[in-house]
Order: sequence, then structure tokens, then C-alpha cells
Amino acid sequence: MDEPSPDVGTARDKAFAEYVLPEVEVLLRVAMTLTAQPADAEDLVQDTLLRAYRAVDRFDGRHPRAWLLTIMRRAEVNRHRRRRPQLLDAPDADLDRLAGPASGGGASPEDIVVGACFDAVVDGALAALPVKHQHVVRLVDVDGLSYAEAAELLGVPEGTVMSRLHRARRRIRDRLAAGLAPKRGVM
Repeated sequence: MDEPSPDVGTARDKAFAEYVLPEVEVLLRVAMTLTAQPADAEDLVQDTLLRAYRAVDRFDGRHPRAWLLTIMRRAEVNRHRRRRPQLLDAPDADLDRLAGPASGGGASPEDIVVGACFDAVVDGALAALPVKHQHVVRLVDVDGLSYAEAAELLGVPEGTVMSRLHRARRRIRDRLAAGLAPKRGVM
């Protein structure tokens, strides 16, 4: 494989290294949120990076993360136009698969049972949310995007992101309180 030398030093390569490469980790996290499949997420990030490389010489240098997330959102929309979207059939199974096997022996049996119950209640509370609220929770609370970045990615106003997040957090909080309350008195 002939790869370009890092010493090429073209303006495009320098701009790409300065604006795009520092954001690759964020792009991968967001892509995982959008696609829920590691292979699809990697493909989406690769497509985003390719599009960004082609357009970096036209980029003004302001707000590279927002620029890249916009490219990613448009790339994902185009991917969905070409094929039927993959629906998440079993989110709990996907989360378990991504988490991998538990590393051995440090937790007490009580911690394992309480942790499993809590995780199940949290997963259930998140799964019970409308999809648009799930996306906002994942982008802001899990992936750590700002309201503005999430709004840009979802193509909605920032106030809509804030409103959805507030409602989602309230629903999760209520569901957690209801789901964990009976278990507190059990010994």
C-alpha cells in the first residue's frame, strides 16, 4: 500500500490535521449513537472523514466540530436514502455485547445483583423514552456533546434539544424512582 507521506505538507493536509483529526474520537462516539452498529459507525466516520478531506480547503476554520457533525449528519441521511434503516431490535443485547464480559472477581455478589437490577431499570427507563428523546440523551449525556452540537447534528433548534433533554431526564428520574423504590426495603 502506498500511503502519502506525512511530510507532504500541502495546505489541505495541514488543515485536515489541524481541524479534523482532533475530532475523530468524538465522531466515532456520535456515529455509534446514530448507527448502534460498530461496523456501520466506522463506515460513517470514514465517509465523514473522506468528505471532510475533500472540502477542508473550503472550510473557514471556525467551529470544526459543528462542521464535521453536519457532514456526518448529511452522510447518514444519504446512507438512509440508499437503504432501509436498520432498526435496533434488541438494545439490551447490543449493550451487553458492546460491554463485553465482566472482568473477574472484584465485585461482591451483592454489588453484582444490585448493579444488574439498577442497570436493567436504567436500560428500561431509557428504552421507554420516545426515540427523539433517546437520541438527545445519548448525544448530550452519554457522548458529551453540547446542546448546540446536538442541535446541529439532529437538525433542530437548540431549545428543542434542551426541552427534550429536560423531559427525558424527568421521565428517567421518575421511572428510576418507581423501579427502585420497592427494592430499598428488601434485605
